[in-house]
Amino acid sequence: MLRPRSTPWPRLLALASALALLPLAAVHADGYPDKPLKLIVAFPPGGASDIVGRFYAEQLSSRLGQPVVVENKPGAGTAIAAEAAAKAAPDGYTLSLAPAGQLTILPHLAKDLRYDPFKDFAPVSIVASVPYVVAVNDSLPVKTLAELTTYAKANPGKVSYSSCGNGTLCHLAGELYRSLSKTELLHVPYKGSAPAITALLGGEVNAAFDTLTILAPQVKGGKVKGLAITSKTRSPALPDVPTAEEAGLKGFEVNSWFGIVVPAATPKPIIERLSKTLAEIAKQPDTHSKLAEQGLAVESTTPEAFSQLIRSDSAKWGKVVKESGAKIE
Repeated sequence: MLRPRSTPWPRLLALASALALLPLAAVHADGYPDKPLKLIVAFPPGGASDIVGRFYAEQLSSRLGQPVVVENKPGAGTAIAAEAAAKAAPDGYTLSLAPAGQLTILPHLAKDLRYDPFKDFAPVSIVASVPYVVAVNDSLPVKTLAELTTYAKANPGKVSYSSCGNGTLCHLAGELYRSLSKTELLHVPYKGSAPAITALLGGEVNAAFDTLTILAPQVKGGKVKGLAITSKTRSPALPDVPTAEEAGLKGFEVNSWFGIVVPAATPKPIIERLSKTLAEIAKQPDTHSKLAEQGLAVESTTPEAFSQLIRSDSAKWGKVVKESGAKIE
């Protein structure tokens, strides 16, 4: 006599649960968005980050059919904004404009962070980037990056450079140069780029490593000498300034970027919708002209490519932090 097989209830229950969850992502994606969105920006109003955030918020709003409200959450080296974004509901209604340092540098400097750059966020796309410029004032008798290296080697510890703060990309850019050029420099931290560049102009320090946005006007105005730009190609904003590789220092690439991320458990169809929308915005001529005013280049990547960049940059800057002994204030 044949006995009926016992029903594998645990497996059936698990399968039923999985099937019940499958439509959720589709439902979210099909009806998304049906209410206003929020874009968290880690800096106060008025700066490059806020300008980028408000520009993309406006563009996303027009394409998604819902308001996108910018919420500025400055403080703690961008950690406050990151924590708020990490704790938000993973429903696609809270986006975060993450600066490069928030995901790739700060985690190596702060031990008490309440967010994990890899576990708590899902990358959507990079939206903008800006390279750095190596600049010196007239007090330093050098005209090229090679001459700066030669002079620094002949005067160990006597060439000073300002930064926008300990542990910032302005600081670590200088440390990367020091490591690659095998020189000894004196780091002088300030609270922000404005006082750091003021110190350069006033002769308090000899050099500075800061963004093209900050230094291009000073170089164009003849107030400082631009020795190199840290991108792979020259910038139209400073066409006469060579790349670091052209100037003889390979590997000296520093790129400050801004990218959109969402909470990690956000449904994939929503992430794909946002990524495609951002790619459409990046193709518009107005996008390029608007960001070019700030010395920024328009970027657009897939979520996968953005994820790979975060990991590679994290490894790169983690090594620099360790070797330099950099600490946050």
